Amino acid sequence: MPVNYATPAPEALFPVAGVRLGTAEAGIRKKDRRDLTLVELAPGSRAAGVFTRNRCCAAPVTLCREHLAGDGSLRALVINTGIANAATGEQGMRAARETCDAVARLLGCEAREVLPFSTGVILEHLPVDRLVAGLPAAKADLKADHWHAAAHAIMTTDTVAKAASRRIELGGKTITITGISKGAGMIRPNMATMLGFVATDAGIAAGLLAQLAKDAADQSFNCITVDGDTSTNDSFVVIATGASGLAVDADSPHWPALRAAVFAVAQELAQAIVRDGEGATKFISVKVGAGATAEECRKVAYAIGHSPLVKTAFFASDPNLGRILAAIGYAGIDDLDAAGVRVWLGSGDEEVLVSEHGGRAASYREEDGSRIMKNAEITVRVDLGRGTANATVWTCDFSYDYVKINADYRS
Repeated sequence: MPVNYATPAPEALFPVAGVRLGTAEAGIRKKDRRDLTLVELAPGSRAAGVFTRNRCCAAPVTLCREHLAGDGSLRALVINTGIANAATGEQGMRAARETCDAVARLLGCEAREVLPFSTGVILEHLPVDRLVAGLPAAKADLKADHWHAAAHAIMTTDTVAKAASRRIELGGKTITITGISKGAGMIRPNMATMLGFVATDAGIAAGLLAQLAKDAADQSFNCITVDGDTSTNDSFVVIATGASGLAVDADSPHWPALRAAVFAVAQELAQAIVRDGEGATKFISVKVGAGATAEECRKVAYAIGHSPLVKTAFFASDPNLGRILAAIGYAGIDDLDAAGVRVWLGSGDEEVLVSEHGGRAASYREEDGSRIMKNAEITVRVDLGRGTANATVWTCDFSYDYVKINADYRS
């Protein structure tokens, strides 16, 4: 079960003007499950995205980049689960193009205005005939309030659907931001998450939208890790339909509030992925401060968050906290003075100093560390003693179930 997370109720996910979503059973890999999602966008909608840095990226990622290279105009997204269409060569590219062509014919738009997304097993070919055959049913299911259904339809090893929504008042208009994401394993987004989609009915210019997508990813999906693996299919897309009638630019007085609301939705979606990490029993915030640069703080945070030894210690509630110091030491800061590093362990309002002056803090007691590590939500706070920069990474523990889930993934 996820750590302190439940899917929002359908009525808590506000419709975004200019967006309709439909799902269908296409039998992509398994029968009797909704594995195909179609998202229709109103004319005039724009999108921007960031994608995996994995050099073995999936065919849909390549095609999405190609289709977004223009002015960002967009009319549809199509998402399938079960087969990732990754490491599939030219046949995979043909399948992705055929998918976009089919959606374009169905909705009366250009193929370049369609973005395809796939998630699931790598190195298997996408049964594009089944996908195309399922599209009419997905179109017939299109509704503005189907965010909850779409969140479920894009799941793979997720145990819960992930979604978030906000409404804010700007310029006398109600602006909506709603998003969904999926992911539970193969998570160390080197830009975004497995799949994430956020839409708003505000109007945002193409260039500004691209910056918003990058910044939102850096504040959310680029701050999470489950197992340190960067997927072949990582994709995060921000959509602006403009259907509310409010258009903003970087100089608009409404821009900071809109930007903050998009960040809040993205962070909720990203943290939900960690809370639902494969086999996770604990949600861990790693906060690194007093660094010379944000980048070195992020290195340290990820070294701690990636370490199997640290993560298994958290699962066992074993305050074997020397493992945290070891991770800090190998994070890649060549001139780090270990004597200047301090580490705290906390949960809720309680925090204990674990290490200082290069060793165990004089005030630290093993029973204090053990008590804190028994909690479902834990914070590791590190002071590098080098400057004023900081960074935060969210991660989870490693349990027996992580191995079981990934050993049986293709079964």
